[in-house]
Amino acid sequence: MSRIGLFFASSTGNTRRIAKAIKKRFDDDTMADALNVNKASAELIAGYSRLIFGTSTLGGGQLPGVSTDCMGGGWEEFLPKLQDVDFSGKTVALFGLGDQQKYPDEFVDAMGILYQFFVARGAQVVGAWPADDYDFIASKALMDDEFVGLALDQENQKNLSDARLEAWLKLIAPEFGLPL
Repeated sequence: MSRIGLFFASSTGNTRRIAKAIKKRFDDDTMADALNVNKASAELIAGYSRLIFGTSTLGGGQLPGVSTDCMGGGWEEFLPKLQDVDFSGKTVALFGLGDQQKYPDEFVDAMGILYQFFVARGAQVVGAWPADDYDFIASKALMDDEFVGLALDQENQKNLSDARLEAWLKLIAPEFGLPL
């Protein structure tokens, strides 16, 4: 089994593309293929000690799922399956996508929801990201003037995503034993 699990939920495909861009940087021994949570199991996730989770934020700050027209389901349906998984001793990094112009009051909120969920189950979340160079009003993913993970806006700042992703991977590399 690869050392790092990589899971995401996406409604438009943007989060999937970012997850695949992350995977492309690493070999199969280092990182598993990016897998949509609607095809994952709690047992599979529980088998990893290092995990990267990605999510888009939909509507009024919601997780991807059937209620937000995410075909096949998403985090909304999958998180209850992880309810009893102990994440103590596991290292988790998060990335989230949002639209800071159209939804400035809930920019990358879904990433904040994931953060709360995994921290409540004992996970050590790494990869806090500076909130500089973003223009939004509020976010559930903001703590101490930093996002709880990498925040990306593929609608308004797509040109910054590659550089942000590369810098974030370097940031989390020591915690994940990544060869960067």
